[in-house]
Amino acid sequence: MSPTPNRVLEVLADEDAVARRAADIVAASAREAIEARGRFTFAVSGGRTPWAMFRELADEDVPWGKVGIWQVDERIAPDGDADRNLTSLQPMIPSEADLRPMPVTEADLEEAADRYAGSLPEVFDLVHLGMGVDGHTASLVPDDPVLDVTDRDVALTDDYRGLRRMTLTYPVLDRSRQVLWLIAGADKTPMLTRLLAGDEGIPAGRVSSSEQLVVVDDNAASDLRRS
Repeated sequence: MSPTPNRVLEVLADEDAVARRAADIVAASAREAIEARGRFTFAVSGGRTPWAMFRELADEDVPWGKVGIWQVDERIAPDGDADRNLTSLQPMIPSEADLRPMPVTEADLEEAADRYAGSLPEVFDLVHLGMGVDGHTASLVPDDPVLDVTDRDVALTDDYRGLRRMTLTYPVLDRSRQVLWLIAGADKTPMLTRLLAGDEGIPAGRVSSSEQLVVVDDNAASDLRRS
């Protein structure tokens, strides 16, 4: 049985403040992991806020040569496609870092997913997650069979908004040392309330890593102030 998650909430003024705080958290986590274990393993989701976070990280003291970065999820689309998370992520990653893109252009996607799973660390030091307005996180989307995958660390979804996805599964997320949620925008407020309540009726609410820091902007927290 997974431990009960400890979800700590931080509410900041706006999306820029969320990105700056995220950069501080990632940099501190990296330094701590490298001092303790010689390497920092980090899984990153897509979205506007993490790209801003990486811009802020440029000013942080991070020993990038000892950092491994994996993708939380990726759309099945060609290299360089605007739909790919990697297209925005790759230019922001310092060249010294060990970036491990998801192999979504290969002919045998099941085999590629298995191979990617083999590249994962046993435990991630930090996993960054976002959340959609439908409560999805990573590419763990409502009503998809991928939600019930427990015997693989990387799996493929059915079509979601016109594309299949490759995604880390709950077992990987749940055994990470810490999950960092970055959530911004008033359209996320209903699902944020459910996430914080541990509502397993939404995919995000089923993440059970024992340490979860939920960093949100003031717009996303508006429902919390009214409750």
